[in-house]
Amino acid sequence: MYPPELTTPMKAQLTSAGFESLENPQAVDAALNTEGTVLLVINSVCGCAAGSMRPGVLASIKHNKLPSKMVTVFAGVDSEAVAQARKYTLPYPPSSPSIGLFKNGTLVHFIERHHIEGRSAEMIAENLAMAYDEFC
Repeated sequence: MYPPELTTPMKAQLTSAGFESLENPQAVDAALNTEGTVLLVINSVCGCAAGSMRPGVLASIKHNKLPSKMVTVFAGVDSEAVAQARKYTLPYPPSSPSIGLFKNGTLVHFIERHHIEGRSAEMIAENLAMAYDEFC
């Protein structure tokens, strides 16, 4: 478990932009089992989350089409919520950071850590914008 003084600012990058922080399995179930589109960000303390994932996600929500809802769980902090969220991202292996787009409760687009590492924030934002155009 990471100390809150380390992770609170990292969480706030997303929550201050309108993401709902899901901190238990029930909140994850309620958020992902809904009509419409839901963007799920599995946040992390790693460098690729700070350098490209969070900036890319934030850039993507400036697009003209957006998911109905945006939510986040934090690996190493909200352990039970993350474990529950990962059940929804199967068959993909556990990966943090990662980003999933759900439509009517079904995972329709997923960006794994190995697709985040070494990619720029702009590339992640473009990838998500294409998914928003297709599914939102």
